[in-house]
Amino acid sequence: MRRIAVLDIGKTNAKVLVVDLATGVEEVLARSPNAVRRDGPYPHHDIEALWAFVLSGLQLAAARGVDAVSITTHGAACVLVDEGGGLALPMLDYEHDGPDLVDAEYETVRPGFGETGSPRLPGGLNVGAQLFWLERAFPAEFATAWHALMLAQYWAFRLSGVAASEATSLGCHTDLWNPWQGRFSSLVARMGWEGLFPPVRKAADVLGPVLPEVAAATGLPVGTPVLCGIHDSNASLVPHLAEAPCGVLSTGTWMIVMALGGRAVELDPARDVLVNVNALGQPVPTARFMGGREMEEIMGGRIVEPSDGELRGVLERRVMAMPSLHPDTGPFPGKRFGWVGGEPDGGARMAAASFFAALMGAECLALAGAEGPVIVEGAFGGNLAFLRMLATATGRVVRGAGQGAGTGLGAALLAGPLQAKGPAALEVGPESDPLWTGYVGAWREAVARW
Repeated sequence: MRRIAVLDIGKTNAKVLVVDLATGVEEVLARSPNAVRRDGPYPHHDIEALWAFVLSGLQLAAARGVDAVSITTHGAACVLVDEGGGLALPMLDYEHDGPDLVDAEYETVRPGFGETGSPRLPGGLNVGAQLFWLERAFPAEFATAWHALMLAQYWAFRLSGVAASEATSLGCHTDLWNPWQGRFSSLVARMGWEGLFPPVRKAADVLGPVLPEVAAATGLPVGTPVLCGIHDSNASLVPHLAEAPCGVLSTGTWMIVMALGGRAVELDPARDVLVNVNALGQPVPTARFMGGREMEEIMGGRIVEPSDGELRGVLERRVMAMPSLHPDTGPFPGKRFGWVGGEPDGGARMAAASFFAALMGAECLALAGAEGPVIVEGAFGGNLAFLRMLATATGRVVRGAGQGAGTGLGAALLAGPLQAKGPAALEVGPESDPLWTGYVGAWREAVARW
């Protein structure tokens, strides 16, 4: 295996890329917004528009020549399909508050954190809550469901015709999986859902070749293998599984902070701490907040590069952003966003926003018990102000893997090992300047008072 086509379906954007395992180079061939539709019974993702995008992207991949197709997608995403493979119900947008309407009833059946490593999250962020609400709100349609497929495995099913379940997706705060025992949680049997979930396969398993109609539509060779697929944050972990102990930040809409081989700590589900499952089936303590979403909202979508003078000005005046624009998530639940030291603009605003994200990331690393170097994958991997503050706040070396998603390479590595070193990471050590260390202490004190 050398060239791997990767479907990367994130919450905000969808991509098709090709990863060359001989060189480590990722080439993005196509990109599209992952739009949420407001028609129909509830907000839902446009599965058929995404399917058309997938086929057109795979046409481009086939023209370059690929040896396999791998898949990585965002979590909290489940598709109910009927006996004919069509949608039994539209794929719920996890930000919809429908599941909150039955929260009290759901709490009587969901397993505790000690069994699943999954805290109760708002809206549909627990897939178990999605299924519970859908079954009650749309009983006739739910009754036609033949399979409940996590999103990566849904796309593998569309490509190969083979239905499968997979642990990294099931272990993503779904309430459906026991990460300590590597099996479905008691919720599945309690709700009578056992028959909805097809057999569990490994993320790297080949489910089958592409269907003949997919080969005809894309130009992929008949026999091109389709891998089972992986949850996106865990795809970011794949290149680092042998590097433990370390902390890995997978950054995009969410900043997912994972501890590989860290110290044992008491995990606090009230602070958005949970347990993920890596591609080896091992539990991974994880903390998170909506880092990319909050950065975008703070900046109004205008990402700029702060100058050295703007960085220094923010540090000197201790201009600080306080958590959080999304107070239902992250390590400081209930706290509301605001500014200390005045509201900046331009490059200074970018500096303060980057420092805020780094300090939140440092808090998440501590909550997950991470030790060793810190690796930053994805959108924040090329943000030097972020990397410098993260290193200072943690007192550890931080390696920025650049602006690439990180998930694409991880998904491709399911097909085979990397045959050459990738681009060198940007390595940053802690700052000793009191301006930087003082800012860290001042921010933590301000948050405690906020």
